[in-house]
Amino acid sequence: MQRRHFVLATLTLPAIAQAHHGWSSFDQQRPLWLHGRVVSVRWQNPHAELVLERPATPSLPPDLKQRRLPAQSAPVDGAALLAQAQLPRRQDRRWEVELAPLSRMNAWGVTPLKAGDEVGVLGFTFAEEKGAALLRAEYLFVGDAVYGLRSSPM
Repeated sequence: MQRRHFVLATLTLPAIAQAHHGWSSFDQQRPLWLHGRVVSVRWQNPHAELVLERPATPSLPPDLKQRRLPAQSAPVDGAALLAQAQLPRRQDRRWEVELAPLSRMNAWGVTPLKAGDEVGVLGFTFAEEKGAALLRAEYLFVGDAVYGLRSSPM
């Protein structure tokens, strides 16, 4: 009986670990900008997620480097990230975006997103840009509101 549980855990833990990515899996030296319409949302733990559809010809907003970012409890140099932001090299129109855990989304006062909402996201993808088009969100832009998602607001 114990051996069966061990085998089951050995087979399932890698899949669980791969499904939930820590910050170290992402290239934090190359912040990426995505903008588009929300296609679908999963407002659940371990973190909220959305699928974002980018426009046919994506571009960086001309005022991106000057945008004000909220203070958060983690030491994030948001101004530097905005200054370094670039569009992904990948041409995928749809991206999966990992947001923060629901407790943190609630602390920021983020209203659950819905299909059709227009959002911007500054974040990071995998170092190799292989596999799924996935972005880990550092900042979420909804209308005039900006949320820092690595930590709680200050």
